[in-house]
Amino acid sequence: MIQVENLTRNYGDFKAVADVTFSIRKGEVVGLLGHNGAGKSTIMKMLTGYLEPTSGSITIDGLQIRSERENIQKKIGYLPENCPVYPDMTILAYLDYCTALHGVADNNRAAWIRDAVEKTALAAKAGDMIATLSRGYRQRVGVAQAILHKPDILILDEPTNGLDPTQIQQMRGLIRELAATTTVIVSTHILQEVQAVCDRVLIIKNGRLALDSSLAQLKREGRLCLSLDASGNDAEQLFKAVPAVKKITSMGCSQAKSRHNEFALTVDEDADKAAAAAEIAKRVVERGWNLYSMHYEERNLETVFAEISA
Repeated sequence: MIQVENLTRNYGDFKAVADVTFSIRKGEVVGLLGHNGAGKSTIMKMLTGYLEPTSGSITIDGLQIRSERENIQKKIGYLPENCPVYPDMTILAYLDYCTALHGVADNNRAAWIRDAVEKTALAAKAGDMIATLSRGYRQRVGVAQAILHKPDILILDEPTNGLDPTQIQQMRGLIRELAATTTVIVSTHILQEVQAVCDRVLIIKNGRLALDSSLAQLKREGRLCLSLDASGNDAEQLFKAVPAVKKITSMGCSQAKSRHNEFALTVDEDADKAAAAAEIAKRVVERGWNLYSMHYEERNLETVFAEISA
């Protein structure tokens, strides 16, 4: 449904997005993850037609955004990071105005507004002026306008910004519900939000695509972590002799004044992980060293993000 190829955006000499390529299938919930300033919002603004790419192409549902921008925008619901709303309007008046902007038929307006209000839990505040709302409620109004016209694609930039824990749970439930019929892209710098609702993650670092993976793939076993009383040089020589070990990272001593040196070993993906651990343990014991701990670290989005950010 969405195909992005070699997408680049420059601001003068600064390259905010550099040669980014990815595709998103219909019905996927994709997290766009990265530190503040990584380029996430710039990518979203280009996907929605708000910003022109410096180079590269964006194709959505077979349409090129350079030539079919308005037709593409009709298919998209968008919540920008700053949630622009009109503070001098009530929620219902604002949503009615948005239906007019989206070209919703008169006979559908009332029902579609009611549906958006119910999904975002705004019924109790529906007649209130937006200026009187808390930041969390304003955020929900922004989500309501994004889903109001029943878009094929929903793009949410920091959707839980300003929400309390209960509201965050409600937002996650709404995203899961919408995912049944809508392709959803969620931009955030909060790992928990991606893990809670997304099928797949794109990690942006310094304007470049650093990772494109399903969350299921990320959960495979990570490095083999060991703690033993051998010197760093002796232990590394032993590890290098094991064919399955591809990389050795010394983590130093576990505690001050301790002789427990810690290591993290990257094991060949095609190797038998249990057999590799058993061989290493056997060699450590044969050398007469004490092996205090050994385990494969749990590989998840947090550990992967830390590796990429290092």
